[in-house]
Amino acid sequence: MKGQLQHKVAIVTGGGTGIGEAICRKFAREGATVVVNGLADDPIADVVAAILNEGGSAIPFAGDVAVDAEAKRCVDAAVEEYGRVDILINNAGVLLVAVETDKIPIEQFDEHIRCNVRSAFLMTQHALPHLRASRGNIICAGSAAGINGEPGATVYGGTKGFLHAFMAGVAVEQAKYGVRANCICPGPIDTAWTHKETGAVNEAIENALISSVPFGRRGTPEEAANVYAFLASDAASFVTGALWTVDGGLTQSKGAAGAQAGRDASTPPRGTIDLQHSHDGTRHKQVVKLL
Repeated sequence: MKGQLQHKVAIVTGGGTGIGEAICRKFAREGATVVVNGLADDPIADVVAAILNEGGSAIPFAGDVAVDAEAKRCVDAAVEEYGRVDILINNAGVLLVAVETDKIPIEQFDEHIRCNVRSAFLMTQHALPHLRASRGNIICAGSAAGINGEPGATVYGGTKGFLHAFMAGVAVEQAKYGVRANCICPGPIDTAWTHKETGAVNEAIENALISSVPFGRRGTPEEAANVYAFLASDAASFVTGALWTVDGGLTQSKGAAGAQAGRDASTPPRGTIDLQHSHDGTRHKQVVKLL
């Protein structure tokens, strides 16, 4: 049986770790050819090798897509190798500080804007002519933090709020060309960013994130990737301008609903993808814990 992304060419930024790794692996299983983007020290070669070992098709592209020339080279690499671009996944992003607003180092503010906002804008700008030709679609990594607001994550949430509005505008603007644009808004997902040992969060914030989810657990990268695959597919042809929450009910919950979850609800489903880099997203990055 053909996958839901058969014959599609997808670019996934931040594709070496965390949710990005899961998106790349899921898309390949669904028949897409994947350009796996990441920084030079990200394990994008591992992700490509895993896809090839399963009989899929993928190439790596190492480059900082928050730099205009690198973003253009990434899109050009996809077109030169495969002749088209059908799907752009703007997944690259960071959560580097957990601190109250008046204590945020300006350098960290600038880095959030650069990594989360500038990269998505540049990739969208360079990919749009090709997406018009293919009547393709864009998905940006939004966040429940950009909908609800989170103490200690005002800059991160603000960058995601920009992406929500940006995709809404692109959706309306580009619909006349047959191009769709959406945001997927995860809650706490089991990656390096949401663990006190590897991310900016401390123990109190980590516990609060989990207890605010009615299921009483983090989502898995694969659970998020499953939604990306649907939204990128032709089955979602009438969905554009949407904020699609993948947060276990966090946005709808009031208080620590997850504290009431029993073992069955709080146990994640067994995954089908053997992900290797779910908790590697903060490697080689400066994370600041001040709360």
